[in-house]
Amino acid sequence: MTDQNAPAPRLGRWYFGGVASAGAACCTHPLDLIKVNLQTQQGKLSVVPLTAKIIRDQGITALYSGLSASILRQLTYSMTRFGIYEVGKQNIETNTLMGKIFLASMSGAIGGLVGTPADMVNVRMQNDVKLPAESRRNYKNAFDGLIRVYKTEGFKQLFSGATTAVSRGVLMTVGQIAFYDQIKSLLLDSKFFKDDLRTHFLASLGAGAIATTLTQPLDVLKTRTMNAKPGEFAGLWDIVKFTARLGPMGFFKGYIPAFVRLGPHTIITFVFLEQLRLNFGSIPEPKKIA
Repeated sequence: MTDQNAPAPRLGRWYFGGVASAGAACCTHPLDLIKVNLQTQQGKLSVVPLTAKIIRDQGITALYSGLSASILRQLTYSMTRFGIYEVGKQNIETNTLMGKIFLASMSGAIGGLVGTPADMVNVRMQNDVKLPAESRRNYKNAFDGLIRVYKTEGFKQLFSGATTAVSRGVLMTVGQIAFYDQIKSLLLDSKFFKDDLRTHFLASLGAGAIATTLTQPLDVLKTRTMNAKPGEFAGLWDIVKFTARLGPMGFFKGYIPAFVRLGPHTIITFVFLEQLRLNFGSIPEPKKIA
């Protein structure tokens, strides 16, 4: 039975998702960097040897290469998709899973497009650590990377990989946000869970696993597209064929570090997000009785 005297749950503000995602990115960036390097190499180095090689050659700070671009990506890509979803959820009835998936798909598509430039610079800055010194792009920070790409490669190159970024954004937002929302609702409806840290943890863990499985093939293609030099590939299909040479599992390169990164990233994001909502969220206006 619902407590009629209980205060109405606070609502999230549109920008909470971007702030929470940026905070999570600061914690999980080294794992993201390892994932990108695994996806762009054609060799056989696994997670531990690759990590050891980066630290041995360039020091432990190399694991944070591209952090500024990673934060900028979250403040564009994630803030857009979380913001649209949150505003949409508060104004549109999304009680069914299909309703949540539809809203998440729209949010993810727009977020993927908006975040493509920062995402592309992020991939390049992270990939620099495994390149010889003479081949590195050596962007000073995310904004330096955006300006240099625009000046030397043109505006169009800023949206290199936009097709796969948008597609991945749709799948990621469905897996993360829609399924988090659904799993959390199911847990709360069971009456065994409350709107607390345990529920947020379990719901985000499940959402992270679903999101990783849905997005990994597109993530590999997106990473290769954004890291490619102008003219290296004829198009997306050329990259698909190039990746397919490694066999079916080539599309899941970096799956373990992707899950190891995305799982904690999803958990930290939603824990931060829920704490922001519970402590700083807006109080809904009482419904008027006709």
